[in-house]
Amino acid sequence: MAELAGRTVDGIRAYGLIVAMWVRSTMTYRASFLVTMAGHGLATALDFVAILIMFTHVETLGGFGVAEVALLYGTTSLSLGLADLLLGNMDRLGARIRDGTLDTLLVRPVPVFAQLAADRFALRRLGRVTQGLLVLAWSLTRLDLDWSPGRALLLVVMVVSGGAIFGSLFALGGAFQFWAQDAAEAQNSFTYGGSTLLQYPPTIFAKDLVRGVTFVVPLAFVNWLPALRLLGRDDPLGLPGWVDLLSPVVAAAMCGLTALVWRAGVRSYRSTGS
Repeated sequence: MAELAGRTVDGIRAYGLIVAMWVRSTMTYRASFLVTMAGHGLATALDFVAILIMFTHVETLGGFGVAEVALLYGTTSLSLGLADLLLGNMDRLGARIRDGTLDTLLVRPVPVFAQLAADRFALRRLGRVTQGLLVLAWSLTRLDLDWSPGRALLLVVMVVSGGAIFGSLFALGGAFQFWAQDAAEAQNSFTYGGSTLLQYPPTIFAKDLVRGVTFVVPLAFVNWLPALRLLGRDDPLGLPGWVDLLSPVVAAAMCGLTALVWRAGVRSYRSTGS
């Protein structure tokens, strides 16, 4: 256990050092960074603009008002943005396996996961985080909620747990490339595609789909289930109320599964010989 804790600390330290290097490199051209980050944020904001245009024609969507949908949009965008910022480069693993550069990472005295996650750290992705945070803040000013310490804590836990779930999906997609060698698009279907799904109320989707993202790929725990508790709405699947509070448990389970799959992937890797 002590050895595992030590390796984890070393990995976090190495990740921080590599990230700091890329941040210093990025900030060398600050004007370019600010323009790129703003452009990234505006590009992702188009999804919310589409939602606002939709609400010029309807009053509710699946029984949810614009502020409630904005809450869903803001929480999932913020969670995905944090995961994308910290682990979004995991899809580069397939390319490194194909060109043989993964071997270089394996001989360094630093965990491979930390090196891959921090490789070419893109600070511009803060644009998505900022945009999601602004939409979330706007929704909270429009919602008539009876705030309490428990509700505030639920909101924070929802965003953090959602980020961990998305981060696990990024890492699982990367680990799968040890065997598939090119699974970036499959990974994107669960991360970016899953985020798009979660921006809309679960009530507009078929129950079979809602069951799938609850019990198979647990995306519903990113924001659907805790948001229903926060808004005081009924679960369309009729699940017990305590299920809405399981996001941290699901996030921890996903992280544990990711660690096991990643370890198996590294052990199964065979050098290209180049």
